[in-house]
Amino acid sequence: MADLSSASAPPDPQDLPLAGLVVVDLSQFLSGPYCSLRLSDLGARVIKVERPGAGDLSRQLYLSDTEIGGDSTIFHAINRGKESIALDLKDAGDLAALKRLLAQADVVIQNFRPGVAARMGLDWPAVQAINPRIVYGSISGYGTSGPWVGLPGQDLLAQARSGLTWLSGDAGQGPVPMGLAVADMMAGVALSQGILAALVGRGVSGRGRLVETSLLEALIDLQFEVLTTYLNDGRRLPSRAARNSAHAYLSAPYGVYACEDGHLALAMTPLPGLFALLDMPDLTEGQPDAGFRRRDEIKEALAERLSSGTVAHWLSILQPADIWCAEVMNWPELLASEGFARLDMLQLVTREDGVRIRTTRSPLTLDGRRPANARAAPRVGDQTEQIRKEFGL
Repeated sequence: MADLSSASAPPDPQDLPLAGLVVVDLSQFLSGPYCSLRLSDLGARVIKVERPGAGDLSRQLYLSDTEIGGDSTIFHAINRGKESIALDLKDAGDLAALKRLLAQADVVIQNFRPGVAARMGLDWPAVQAINPRIVYGSISGYGTSGPWVGLPGQDLLAQARSGLTWLSGDAGQGPVPMGLAVADMMAGVALSQGILAALVGRGVSGRGRLVETSLLEALIDLQFEVLTTYLNDGRRLPSRAARNSAHAYLSAPYGVYACEDGHLALAMTPLPGLFALLDMPDLTEGQPDAGFRRRDEIKEALAERLSSGTVAHWLSILQPADIWCAEVMNWPELLASEGFARLDMLQLVTREDGVRIRTTRSPLTLDGRRPANARAAPRVGDQTEQIRKEFGL
Protein backbone atom coordinates (compact mmCIF):
# COMPACT_ATOMS: atom_id res chain seq x y z
CA MET A 1 0.00 0.00 0.00
CA ALA A 2 1.27 3.48 -0.86
CA ASP A 3 2.57 5.65 1.97
CA LEU A 4 0.07 8.47 2.53
CA SER A 5 1.93 10.10 5.41
CA SER A 6 3.01 13.72 5.39
CA ALA A 7 6.46 12.57 4.27
CA SER A 8 5.01 11.70 0.87
CA ALA A 9 5.54 14.70 -1.40
CA PRO A 10 2.64 15.82 -3.61
CA PRO A 11 2.96 15.16 -7.33
CA ASP A 12 4.43 17.73 -9.70
CA PRO A 13 1.52 19.99 -10.79
CA GLN A 14 2.58 19.55 -14.41
CA ASP A 15 2.26 15.79 -14.01
CA LEU A 16 -1.39 15.91 -12.92
CA PRO A 17 -3.90 14.42 -15.39
CA LEU A 18 -5.66 17.73 -16.25
CA ALA A 19 -2.50 19.86 -16.48
CA GLY A 20 -2.70 22.20 -19.47
CA LEU A 21 -6.52 22.37 -19.53
CA VAL A 22 -8.21 25.73 -19.06
CA VAL A 23 -11.52 25.90 -17.16
CA VAL A 24 -13.54 29.12 -17.22
CA ASP A 25 -15.81 29.18 -14.19
CA LEU A 26 -18.80 31.53 -14.43
CA SER A 27 -20.55 29.97 -11.44
CA GLN A 28 -21.11 31.33 -7.94
CA PHE A 29 -21.83 30.05 -4.44
CA LEU A 30 -21.10 26.32 -4.00
CA SER A 31 -22.21 23.81 -6.63
CA GLY A 32 -20.32 25.09 -9.68
CA PRO A 33 -17.24 26.24 -7.73
CA TYR A 34 -17.10 22.84 -6.02
CA CYS A 35 -16.99 21.22 -9.47
CA SER A 36 -14.18 23.50 -10.62
CA LEU A 37 -12.31 22.86 -7.34
CA ARG A 38 -12.30 19.15 -8.11
CA LEU A 39 -10.94 19.86 -11.60
CA SER A 40 -8.35 22.23 -10.17
CA ASP A 41 -7.13 19.56 -7.76
CA LEU A 42 -6.55 17.31 -10.78
CA GLY A 43 -4.34 19.90 -12.43
CA ALA A 44 -6.70 22.10 -14.48
CA ARG A 45 -6.17 25.84 -14.57
CA VAL A 46 -9.39 27.41 -13.29
CA ILE A 47 -10.12 31.04 -14.23
CA LYS A 48 -12.94 32.38 -12.10
CA VAL A 49 -15.00 35.14 -13.76
CA GLU A 50 -16.30 37.60 -11.16
CA ARG A 51 -18.18 40.86 -11.09
CA PRO A 52 -15.89 43.83 -10.54
CA GLY A 53 -16.01 44.96 -6.93
CA ALA A 54 -18.32 42.48 -5.17
CA GLY A 55 -17.20 39.32 -6.94
CA ASP A 56 -18.74 35.94 -6.18
CA LEU A 57 -21.62 36.36 -3.72
CA SER A 58 -20.21 33.56 -1.58
CA ARG A 59 -17.38 35.88 -0.58
CA GLN A 60 -19.91 37.26 1.90
CA LEU A 61 -21.62 33.94 2.72
CA TYR A 62 -20.49 33.41 6.29
CA LEU A 63 -20.62 30.13 8.19
CA SER A 64 -19.25 31.92 11.25
CA ASP A 65 -18.06 35.41 12.17
CA THR A 66 -14.56 34.55 10.91
CA GLU A 67 -13.37 36.67 7.99
CA ILE A 68 -10.01 36.22 6.31
CA GLY A 69 -8.65 38.79 3.90
CA GLY A 70 -12.08 40.36 3.54
CA ASP A 71 -13.81 37.12 2.51
CA SER A 72 -15.68 34.27 4.20
CA THR A 73 -13.97 31.01 5.09
CA ILE A 74 -16.38 29.15 2.80
CA PHE A 75 -15.19 31.19 -0.18
CA HIS A 76 -11.58 30.41 0.68
CA ALA A 77 -12.32 26.71 1.12
CA ILE A 78 -14.02 26.24 -2.23
CA ASN A 79 -11.94 28.58 -4.40
CA ARG A 80 -8.37 27.81 -3.36
CA GLY A 81 -5.90 27.47 -6.19
CA LYS A 82 -8.02 29.41 -8.71
CA GLU A 83 -7.41 32.64 -10.61
CA SER A 84 -9.85 35.57 -10.79
CA ILE A 85 -10.65 37.87 -13.69
CA ALA A 86 -13.06 40.75 -13.08
CA LEU A 87 -15.53 41.21 -15.95
CA ASP A 88 -18.82 43.08 -16.08
CA LEU A 89 -20.98 40.84 -18.25
CA LYS A 90 -23.45 43.71 -18.77
CA ASP A 91 -20.66 45.63 -20.49
CA ALA A 92 -20.35 44.87 -24.20
CA GLY A 93 -16.56 45.10 -24.15
CA ASP A 94 -16.15 42.77 -21.18
CA LEU A 95 -18.67 40.31 -22.62
CA ALA A 96 -16.70 40.26 -25.88
CA ALA A 97 -13.51 39.65 -23.90
CA LEU A 98 -15.14 36.70 -22.14
CA LYS A 99 -16.15 35.20 -25.47
CA ARG A 100 -12.57 35.49 -26.70
CA LEU A 101 -11.47 33.67 -23.56
CA LEU A 102 -14.07 30.95 -24.11
CA ALA A 103 -12.78 30.47 -27.65
CA GLN A 104 -9.49 29.32 -26.11
CA ALA A 105 -10.84 27.33 -23.16
CA ASP A 106 -11.42 23.61 -22.72
CA VAL A 107 -14.29 23.78 -20.21
CA VAL A 108 -16.83 26.35 -19.10
CA ILE A 109 -19.03 26.00 -15.99
CA GLN A 110 -22.15 28.00 -15.13
CA ASN A 111 -24.97 27.75 -12.61
CA PHE A 112 -27.17 30.66 -13.71
CA ARG A 113 -30.91 30.23 -13.38
CA PRO A 114 -32.35 28.63 -16.54
CA GLY A 115 -32.67 31.26 -19.27
CA VAL A 116 -30.10 33.71 -17.92
CA ALA A 117 -27.16 32.35 -19.94
CA ALA A 118 -29.24 32.49 -23.14
CA ARG A 119 -30.15 36.13 -22.53
CA MET A 120 -26.46 36.97 -22.24
CA GLY A 121 -25.51 34.99 -25.32
CA LEU A 122 -23.62 32.47 -23.20
CA ASP A 123 -25.81 29.38 -23.50
CA TRP A 124 -24.59 26.13 -25.05
CA PRO A 125 -25.47 26.87 -28.70
CA ALA A 126 -23.79 30.27 -28.54
CA VAL A 127 -20.63 29.02 -26.82
CA GLN A 128 -20.45 25.95 -29.04
CA ALA A 129 -20.50 28.24 -32.07
CA ILE A 130 -17.53 30.11 -30.58
CA ASN A 131 -15.60 26.95 -29.67
CA PRO A 132 -16.84 23.58 -31.00
CA ARG A 133 -14.33 21.70 -28.79
CA ILE A 134 -15.44 23.21 -25.49
CA VAL A 135 -17.11 21.11 -22.80
CA TYR A 136 -20.01 23.11 -21.35
CA GLY A 137 -21.05 22.24 -17.79
CA SER A 138 -24.31 23.55 -16.33
CA ILE A 139 -25.98 23.16 -12.92
CA SER A 140 -29.56 24.23 -12.21
CA GLY A 141 -31.89 23.75 -9.28
CA TYR A 142 -34.44 21.39 -10.85
CA GLY A 143 -33.52 20.82 -14.49
CA THR A 144 -34.32 22.86 -17.57
CA SER A 145 -38.04 22.18 -17.95
CA GLY A 146 -41.10 21.55 -15.81
CA PRO A 147 -43.00 23.51 -13.17
CA TRP A 148 -40.03 24.01 -10.82
CA VAL A 149 -37.63 25.58 -13.34
CA GLY A 150 -38.14 29.14 -12.15
CA LEU A 151 -37.95 28.36 -8.43
CA PRO A 152 -34.83 29.19 -6.39
CA GLY A 153 -32.25 26.43 -6.71
CA GLN A 154 -31.04 26.48 -3.12
CA ASP A 155 -29.61 23.54 -1.18
CA LEU A 156 -32.13 23.24 1.68
CA LEU A 157 -35.06 23.72 -0.72
CA ALA A 158 -33.72 20.95 -2.96
CA GLN A 159 -33.24 18.69 0.06
CA ALA A 160 -36.85 19.32 1.07
CA ARG A 161 -38.25 18.43 -2.36
CA SER A 162 -36.00 15.39 -2.84
CA GLY A 163 -37.37 13.29 0.04
CA LEU A 164 -33.99 13.29 1.77
CA THR A 165 -35.13 15.31 4.78
CA TRP A 166 -38.15 13.05 5.26
CA LEU A 167 -35.88 9.97 5.25
CA SER A 168 -33.59 11.14 8.07
CA GLY A 169 -34.22 11.17 11.81
CA ASP A 170 -36.30 9.10 14.22
CA ALA A 171 -39.95 8.19 13.67
CA GLY A 172 -41.20 10.81 16.13
CA GLN A 173 -39.26 13.63 14.54
CA GLY A 174 -40.26 15.80 11.63
CA PRO A 175 -38.10 16.06 8.53
CA VAL A 176 -34.37 16.35 9.34
CA PRO A 177 -32.10 18.12 6.84
CA MET A 178 -28.47 17.16 6.42
CA GLY A 179 -26.04 19.35 8.32
CA LEU A 180 -24.16 20.07 5.09
CA ALA A 181 -24.92 21.65 1.71
CA VAL A 182 -25.18 18.14 0.35
CA ALA A 183 -27.18 19.07 -2.77
CA ASP A 184 -24.58 21.60 -3.85
CA MET A 185 -21.69 19.24 -3.22
CA MET A 186 -23.25 16.21 -4.89
CA ALA A 187 -24.27 18.27 -7.93
CA GLY A 188 -20.69 19.53 -8.18
CA VAL A 189 -19.37 15.98 -8.00
CA ALA A 190 -21.84 14.80 -10.64
CA LEU A 191 -20.94 17.63 -12.99
CA SER A 192 -17.21 17.03 -12.57
CA GLN A 193 -17.76 13.37 -13.46
CA GLY A 194 -19.70 14.33 -16.59
CA ILE A 195 -17.11 16.90 -17.62
CA LEU A 196 -14.28 14.41 -17.24
CA ALA A 197 -16.17 11.88 -19.37
CA ALA A 198 -16.83 14.54 -22.00
CA LEU A 199 -13.13 15.45 -22.07
CA VAL A 200 -12.23 11.81 -22.64
CA GLY A 201 -14.81 11.64 -25.42
CA ARG A 202 -13.43 14.82 -26.96
CA GLY A 203 -10.05 13.16 -27.19
CA VAL A 204 -11.66 10.56 -29.48
CA SER A 205 -14.19 12.61 -31.44
CA GLY A 206 -12.64 16.07 -31.28
CA ARG A 207 -15.96 17.69 -30.38
CA GLY A 208 -17.24 19.33 -27.24
CA ARG A 209 -20.37 18.41 -25.38
CA LEU A 210 -23.09 19.84 -23.17
CA VAL A 211 -23.14 18.33 -19.65
CA GLU A 212 -26.06 19.23 -17.38
CA THR A 213 -27.23 18.28 -13.92
CA SER A 214 -29.24 19.85 -11.11
CA LEU A 215 -29.39 19.87 -7.33
CA LEU A 216 -32.50 17.70 -7.40
CA GLU A 217 -31.07 15.16 -9.83
CA ALA A 218 -27.95 14.83 -7.69
CA LEU A 219 -30.04 14.16 -4.56
CA ILE A 220 -32.22 11.63 -6.37
CA ASP A 221 -29.07 9.81 -7.44
CA LEU A 222 -27.76 9.96 -3.86
CA GLN A 223 -30.86 7.97 -2.84
CA PHE A 224 -30.61 5.40 -5.65
CA GLU A 225 -30.44 2.40 -3.29
CA VAL A 226 -33.49 3.26 -1.20
CA LEU A 227 -35.52 4.55 -4.14
CA THR A 228 -34.86 1.33 -6.05
CA THR A 229 -36.10 -0.65 -3.07
CA TYR A 230 -39.23 1.52 -2.82
CA LEU A 231 -40.00 1.28 -6.54
CA ASN A 232 -39.70 -2.51 -6.53
CA ASP A 233 -41.27 -3.28 -3.17
CA GLY A 234 -44.86 -2.35 -3.88
CA ARG A 235 -44.03 1.32 -3.23
CA ARG A 236 -44.23 0.76 0.51
CA LEU A 237 -42.73 3.63 2.47
CA PRO A 238 -40.10 2.55 4.98
CA SER A 239 -40.72 3.21 8.64
CA ARG A 240 -38.03 5.07 10.57
CA ALA A 241 -36.98 3.54 13.88
CA ALA A 242 -38.48 5.07 17.01
CA ARG A 243 -34.98 5.88 18.29
CA ASN A 244 -31.34 5.58 17.22
CA SER A 245 -32.41 5.63 13.57
CA ALA A 246 -29.60 5.83 11.01
CA HIS A 247 -31.23 4.15 8.01
CA ALA A 248 -34.96 3.61 7.54
CA TYR A 249 -34.48 0.32 5.67
CA LEU A 250 -31.93 -1.34 7.96
CA SER A 251 -32.73 -3.50 10.96
CA ALA A 252 -31.41 -3.34 14.50
CA PRO A 253 -28.80 -2.65 15.72
CA TYR A 254 -28.00 -0.07 12.98
CA GLY A 255 -27.77 3.30 14.70
CA VAL A 256 -25.92 5.59 17.10
CA TYR A 257 -26.14 4.91 20.85
CA ALA A 258 -25.32 7.08 23.86
CA CYS A 259 -22.70 5.74 26.27
CA GLU A 260 -21.48 7.13 29.60
CA ASP A 261 -19.00 9.50 27.98
CA GLY A 262 -19.91 9.72 24.31
CA HIS A 263 -21.61 7.84 21.52
CA LEU A 264 -21.07 4.54 19.74
CA ALA A 265 -22.15 3.71 16.19
CA LEU A 266 -23.25 0.14 15.46
CA ALA A 267 -23.59 -1.07 11.89
CA MET A 268 -24.84 -4.35 10.46
CA THR A 269 -24.00 -7.30 12.72
CA PRO A 270 -25.61 -10.64 13.73
CA LEU A 271 -27.71 -9.91 16.77
CA PRO A 272 -27.26 -13.16 18.77
CA GLY A 273 -23.48 -12.70 18.84
CA LEU A 274 -23.85 -9.05 19.81
CA PHE A 275 -26.21 -9.88 22.65
CA ALA A 276 -23.76 -12.48 23.96
CA LEU A 277 -20.86 -10.04 23.92
CA LEU A 278 -22.96 -7.46 25.76
CA ASP A 279 -24.14 -10.05 28.29
CA MET A 280 -27.77 -9.55 27.29
CA PRO A 281 -30.63 -11.98 26.68
CA ASP A 282 -31.05 -12.99 23.02
CA LEU A 283 -34.04 -10.88 22.02
CA THR A 284 -34.24 -12.48 18.59
CA GLU A 285 -35.67 -15.65 20.19
CA GLY A 286 -34.25 -17.63 17.28
CA GLN A 287 -36.20 -15.63 14.69
CA PRO A 288 -34.03 -14.50 11.74
CA ASP A 289 -36.23 -11.48 10.98
CA ALA A 290 -36.35 -10.19 14.55
CA GLY A 291 -34.00 -7.32 13.71
CA PHE A 292 -36.76 -5.89 11.52
CA ARG A 293 -39.87 -7.16 13.25
CA ARG A 294 -38.74 -6.14 16.74
CA ARG A 295 -36.44 -3.30 15.70
CA ASP A 296 -37.65 -0.67 18.15
CA GLU A 297 -37.73 -3.06 21.11
CA ILE A 298 -34.21 -4.32 20.39
CA LYS A 299 -32.83 -0.81 19.90
CA GLU A 300 -34.39 0.27 23.19
CA ALA A 301 -32.73 -2.62 25.03
CA LEU A 302 -29.37 -1.97 23.36
CA ALA A 303 -29.58 1.72 24.21
CA GLU A 304 -30.18 0.94 27.88
CA ARG A 305 -27.28 -1.54 28.00
CA LEU A 306 -24.76 0.63 26.18
CA SER A 307 -25.54 3.64 28.36
CA SER A 308 -24.03 1.78 31.33
CA GLY A 309 -20.42 1.82 30.02
CA THR A 310 -17.90 4.06 28.35
CA VAL A 311 -17.21 4.11 24.64
CA ALA A 312 -13.70 2.72 25.22
CA HIS A 313 -15.12 -0.12 27.32
CA TRP A 314 -17.54 -1.24 24.64
CA LEU A 315 -14.96 -0.90 21.87
CA SER A 316 -12.57 -3.10 23.85
CA ILE A 317 -15.23 -5.82 23.81
CA LEU A 318 -16.75 -5.40 20.36
CA GLN A 319 -13.79 -4.60 18.11
CA PRO A 320 -11.76 -7.76 18.93
CA ALA A 321 -14.90 -9.77 18.03
CA ASP A 322 -15.06 -8.02 14.62
CA ILE A 323 -18.32 -6.27 15.43
CA TRP A 324 -18.81 -3.32 13.05
CA CYS A 325 -18.67 -0.37 15.42
CA ALA A 326 -16.99 2.99 15.82
CA GLU A 327 -16.70 5.82 18.31
CA VAL A 328 -18.56 8.97 17.26
CA MET A 329 -15.95 11.72 16.99
CA ASN A 330 -16.25 15.47 16.96
CA TRP A 331 -13.77 17.51 14.90
CA PRO A 332 -11.14 17.97 17.64
CA GLU A 333 -11.15 14.22 18.24
CA LEU A 334 -10.95 13.45 14.53
CA LEU A 335 -8.09 15.89 13.92
CA ALA A 336 -6.14 14.48 16.89
CA SER A 337 -6.48 10.88 15.71
CA GLU A 338 -3.66 8.91 14.12
CA GLY A 339 -6.06 7.60 11.47
CA PHE A 340 -6.76 11.12 10.25
CA ALA A 341 -3.11 12.16 10.44
CA ARG A 342 -2.10 9.26 8.20
CA LEU A 343 -4.41 10.51 5.44
CA ASP A 344 -2.54 13.84 5.29
CA MET A 345 -5.63 15.74 4.14
CA LEU A 346 -4.82 19.22 5.46
CA GLN A 347 -2.73 21.91 3.83
CA LEU A 348 -1.73 25.54 4.37
CA VAL A 349 -2.50 27.83 1.44
CA THR A 350 -1.17 31.37 1.21
CA ARG A 351 -1.55 34.57 -0.80
CA GLU A 352 0.75 37.49 -1.62
CA ASP A 353 -1.08 39.82 0.78
CA GLY A 354 -0.25 37.60 3.75
CA VAL A 355 -3.50 35.59 3.87
CA ARG A 356 -2.89 32.12 5.31
CA ILE A 357 -5.63 29.48 5.37
CA ARG A 358 -5.53 25.99 6.84
CA THR A 359 -7.88 23.89 4.71
CA THR A 360 -8.41 20.46 3.22
CA ARG A 361 -6.77 18.74 0.25
CA SER A 362 -8.10 16.59 -2.57
CA PRO A 363 -9.85 13.36 -1.49
CA LEU A 364 -7.93 11.50 -4.22
CA THR A 365 -4.39 10.19 -4.42
CA LEU A 366 -2.59 9.73 -7.73
CA ASP A 367 0.20 7.15 -7.86
CA GLY A 368 0.10 7.08 -4.08
CA ARG A 369 0.47 10.86 -3.65
CA ARG A 370 -2.16 13.46 -2.79
CA PRO A 371 -2.29 16.59 -5.00
CA ALA A 372 -1.71 19.91 -3.27
CA ASN A 373 -1.92 23.53 -4.37
CA ALA A 374 -0.40 26.07 -2.01
CA ARG A 375 -2.21 29.09 -3.54
CA ALA A 376 -5.08 30.56 -1.56
CA ALA A 377 -8.33 31.78 -3.13
CA PRO A 378 -7.80 34.97 -5.16
CA ARG A 379 -9.00 38.47 -4.48
CA VAL A 380 -11.55 39.79 -6.97
CA GLY A 381 -9.79 40.31 -10.27
CA ASP A 382 -6.34 39.39 -8.94
CA GLN A 383 -5.21 38.02 -12.31
CA THR A 384 -7.28 40.27 -14.61
CA GLU A 385 -4.36 42.07 -16.23
CA GLN A 386 -2.30 38.91 -16.62
CA ILE A 387 -5.17 36.92 -18.17
CA ARG A 388 -6.16 39.71 -20.53
CA LYS A 389 -2.60 39.95 -21.82
CA GLU A 390 -2.07 36.18 -22.07
CA PHE A 391 -5.29 35.44 -23.94
CA GLY A 392 -5.44 38.66 -25.95
CA LEU A 393 -8.62 39.94 -24.34
